[in-house]
Amino acid sequence: MPVSLPATDSPFYPFPSPAKLNLFLHIVGRRTDGYHELETVFQFLTLADNIAIKPTTTSTITLLTPIDGVPNDDNLIVKAAKLLQAETQSPYGAEIKINKLLPMGGGLGGGSSNAATVLLALNVLWQCKLSYQQLAELGLQLGADVPIFIHGFAAFAQGIGEKLSPVYPDESIYLITKPQCSISTQQVFTAKALTRNTRKLDNNAFDDKTYINGYHNDCQNLVINHYPEVAKLLAWLIEYAPSRMTGTGACIFSRFDSEEEAKRVQKLLPNTMTSFVTKGINTSPLHSVLQQLESEICT
Repeated sequence: MPVSLPATDSPFYPFPSPAKLNLFLHIVGRRTDGYHELETVFQFLTLADNIAIKPTTTSTITLLTPIDGVPNDDNLIVKAAKLLQAETQSPYGAEIKINKLLPMGGGLGGGSSNAATVLLALNVLWQCKLSYQQLAELGLQLGADVPIFIHGFAAFAQGIGEKLSPVYPDESIYLITKPQCSISTQQVFTAKALTRNTRKLDNNAFDDKTYINGYHNDCQNLVINHYPEVAKLLAWLIEYAPSRMTGTGACIFSRFDSEEEAKRVQKLLPNTMTSFVTKGINTSPLHSVLQQLESEICT
């Protein structure tokens, strides 16, 4: 017998869908199935999309705020909801809205975060009772970055990004900048010139406090060689603060000692530049929202 839903005449339930940084990104090999073996540190940001979800007693999944250029059926939000629905044989559906703040094609993990937020939220709202590990395995079908958003803790990641060990990097202030270009992750990972043989780190020697100086992003040189906008911006930012590209780009994160200093440099950027001053955090803000929601539903 189906479980009872939260009252469907209630307002939409709000959930943050946070951005992530790859504090470094080493590509240490390539598997026979084409996926790349990675080593990276994921950290969350206070910067987030906002997703609102209303469970329904019909099985229809409706995205009320389509994203320009992305058909609804191709949107990871819809795919995630349908995947959970199929996996759990849930008879329920949902109406979903998103206020999209994270730039697409920037390397901040917005699509993967959206998918994870929907999986986690509907798991509670539909009362599917899947574990985080089950949800992470499900989310891996949608993208290699989805599991980190499911688990919700800063992590040293290995494999294709699914083998996670908790780490505690400094929760620094960052200026995030995105030049006027978007970069395809697929194009980066299929490029012949991409470095794929970085030496693996010794886990016992891994130091999560020296990620800026001790490590690098194997995608960065490839991107700056093909995208002069990224190269020019990175060269400018390095004059003000330690700076590096996140993921496959195009966003660059610059680390500052204070919010005031980050905002001072932000004001020097052209008005056409997309930029955010935000903070690194080692626990996803989504998980505290989910815990509160679970307690409300259980009572």
